[in-house]
Amino acid sequence: MNRDSKRTLGGLAVISGSVTGRLIVSSEPLSFWGGYDFNNGKIIDRQHQLSGQVVKDRILVIPGTKGSSTTTAVLLEAVLRGTAPLAIVTLGVDSFLSLALVVAGEMYGKSIPLISLGSEDFTSLESDQEVCLEEDGTIILCGSG
Repeated sequence: MNRDSKRTLGGLAVISGSVTGRLIVSSEPLSFWGGYDFNNGKIIDRQHQLSGQVVKDRILVIPGTKGSSTTTAVLLEAVLRGTAPLAIVTLGVDSFLSLALVVAGEMYGKSIPLISLGSEDFTSLESDQEVCLEEDGTIILCGSG
C-alpha cells in the first residue's frame, strides 16, 4: 500500500517530532501522580481502563491528564529513566504534558512528540494500530494490530 492510500489525520504538533509505533488508547484522562509508575512505564491506577498495561515504547493516546501539576514531575522522571511513551496524542492541548515535554527537551535533550487532535480524529484511533507521527503533527495510519 502506498502512502497516498493510507489514512491520515491532521493534528497539531504541540511538541514536534517523528516516530513510528503502536498505539495504546484510552478514552479516560490519566493522573500520572499515583497512576503511572515511572520505574517501568506501567499504568498503576487500578480504576483506569489501561491499568496494568505498559506504555513504554508505545504511543499513548489519552484525552488529557487529570489531577495536579505533579504530572509534569512524574513524566519528566519517566523521560529521564527511559520509561516514557514514544509519543503522546491528546484531545486538545494539555498544559501539564506540554510543560513536561518542553522541559525534557531542554534539560535532558530528549524529545517526545506531543500531538493534539480534534474529537473526530481522536475517537477514530484504536489500540495496536501502527502509526507514523510526522514533524508537522500529521498522523499516518500505517497498519493495524
